[in-house]
Amino acid sequence: MDTSICPDGMDAPEQQQRLEQLLALRTQELQAALDSARSLCDQATCGLLTFDAAQRCVHLNQTLHNWLGHGAAGAHLNGLVTPRSREALTAHVESLCRIGHAEPVVLDWMRVDGSVFRAQLASTPVFDAEGHFMHGSAVITQSDEATTQAQDGLLRSITDRIPARLAYYDKNLICRFANQAHASRYGKTPAEMVGSPLSQVVRPEILPDILPRVAQALSGQTQTFEAERVGADGLRNYFEIHYIPDFRDGAVEGIFIELHDISERRRTEEFVLHANRDLEERVRDRSAELFASEQRYRLMVDAIQDYCIYFVDENGGITEWTESAQRLHGHSRSQIMGRSYEVLLAADNAGEDEVDPGQVLRLAKAHGQWETRGWRLREDGSRFWAHTVLTALRNEAGELQGLSSITRDMTAAKSLEDVMNDLNRELEKRVAERTQQLVAANKDLDVFSHMVSHDLRAPLRHIASFVSLLQEQMGESTDALALQYQNSIAKASKRMSLMIEGLLEYARLGRVAIETQPVPISQLVQGVIAHLKQENPDRRIEWVIENDLPVVRGDAMLLAQALGNLLGNSVKYTRPRDVARIELGWKVNPVGGRTFFIADNGVGFDLEKAHNLFVMFQRQHHSMDFEGTGTGLALSQRIIERHGGRIWAETAPGEGCTFYFTLPFDGMEPEMTFSESSMAELSL
Repeated sequence: MDTSICPDGMDAPEQQQRLEQLLALRTQELQAALDSARSLCDQATCGLLTFDAAQRCVHLNQTLHNWLGHGAAGAHLNGLVTPRSREALTAHVESLCRIGHAEPVVLDWMRVDGSVFRAQLASTPVFDAEGHFMHGSAVITQSDEATTQAQDGLLRSITDRIPARLAYYDKNLICRFANQAHASRYGKTPAEMVGSPLSQVVRPEILPDILPRVAQALSGQTQTFEAERVGADGLRNYFEIHYIPDFRDGAVEGIFIELHDISERRRTEEFVLHANRDLEERVRDRSAELFASEQRYRLMVDAIQDYCIYFVDENGGITEWTESAQRLHGHSRSQIMGRSYEVLLAADNAGEDEVDPGQVLRLAKAHGQWETRGWRLREDGSRFWAHTVLTALRNEAGELQGLSSITRDMTAAKSLEDVMNDLNRELEKRVAERTQQLVAANKDLDVFSHMVSHDLRAPLRHIASFVSLLQEQMGESTDALALQYQNSIAKASKRMSLMIEGLLEYARLGRVAIETQPVPISQLVQGVIAHLKQENPDRRIEWVIENDLPVVRGDAMLLAQALGNLLGNSVKYTRPRDVARIELGWKVNPVGGRTFFIADNGVGFDLEKAHNLFVMFQRQHHSMDFEGTGTGLALSQRIIERHGGRIWAETAPGEGCTFYFTLPFDGMEPEMTFSESSMAELSL
């Protein structure tokens, strides 16, 4: 005992009393300090906890008491946290007891009402003199809500700016997070996505494809795959998709979903793939074509019998000697290579069109190609008559690469020349005789036409006159049968007169001279239509005439007659239609000239039965239904054929009819032009 607090001379009772006073005072001071410490501990913004080696709560401050909703003194630490945090808490305390240190751990603490809050536990151990663990002091800090919200806002801002589509679903497949890109895919906001089941977000037809992968992810296996999806705009897009398990304390609590749009990459890859395939196919096809072309060239050059091909340089030196050249001239390759092609020419070509060999080379290089005829020499000294074509071979830059010589053995043809001359003289004699026969036949045709015109018309005129007199004589007779006979005779005589007129016209067209001149079809057609409108004032006809009808070369009067017959036919056979439609147009004829067509919506006819469509007096409809003598189409065909064209029809019963005819064009037709290098290739 410290006797300094007791003055000397104080007896024992006094000393005892003094000590009790001092002890009471010291106790009061310690209690005040303890109360102050407890007050500070209870008012701390963090939770304070003391626990023993058995992991039981010895003391906790008021802050932690408020967080938990109960005192918890004497309770086991595992009773303060959720079941999934107990393993981490136990490991934390065991590390503290064993090595005197443990890393802070974030735990889910459970309130008395069953709710959960997350807070960090940081502990410090207290050991006795022998190193045994006595108790641990822990500081429990809960995250500040404002800070958490700010951090969440920052996280939301960052994720919304990421082009990838991000989402988080818990193990019950309920959405707990979605960034703006993911939510907009389904037409929702991120807030609307939270709480939505996966089955209500994904389209039903996609669920069977993704649910097995989701199940694999919930079992802890990361899933990465590519898929095709149709967006709200109907476009097909491609995505690289990741399902990443969310492990917490060794258990999967949910899955992270990432969708990266790889549509552009896939399209680029497909484009490159198709381009490579197309390029490979083109190269393969081109290689095959080149190989086949080379093979054909070799076979052609070596296999031709009456021709030979060889090549020379710009000075006439032979640079390539083929088997066909060796077969025709007899020289081997070793004998002729490098020598001038003049050794193949005979010197005695007087009287033919052969010129100086050097001049032939100059002319071929200047004009691109030059042809000569003359005698050629074989290796044994014999001669043969040949036709030779020298062609200058130039590249795309116009640079001369050499010349090709194509020589044809024309000896047999030359030996036949005299025979051909004799035949030509005989043919000219026969032509003269045939011409005389045709002149006589034309005279007979003229006599026949004169007879038809005068001798046949006279009886018809008498018949018509007597029928007219008989009608006047009978007056208003009541004999209907007699009147019918008179009308039939009058119509028949008139029809026969028209047939005679058509026959004479048909015969005249075979002899009349065609006076060709530029004929504007547009003005010609307008004149014919105006005449038809006057003849049919009560008809409703829709005329569809192209505005750019071309100018042709021919006889204007004859062409007007042909167009009048064809357009008149269309007017006649569209009579049953309430509104007739007649169309006239044209197009370029690929083989030269212009092709015209006249189409209508008339009654048409069976084309398979119309074998005599353009024959005189042949009709496809009865004269009681449609008037006419059957001469119009025959005359039109004669006129068009006299102009070097042809006419044909396309039709079907009840579907109208279209007549096509060709006429020569008044102007120059476009011609195909070739470069010198192209001509050189063609000559090979």
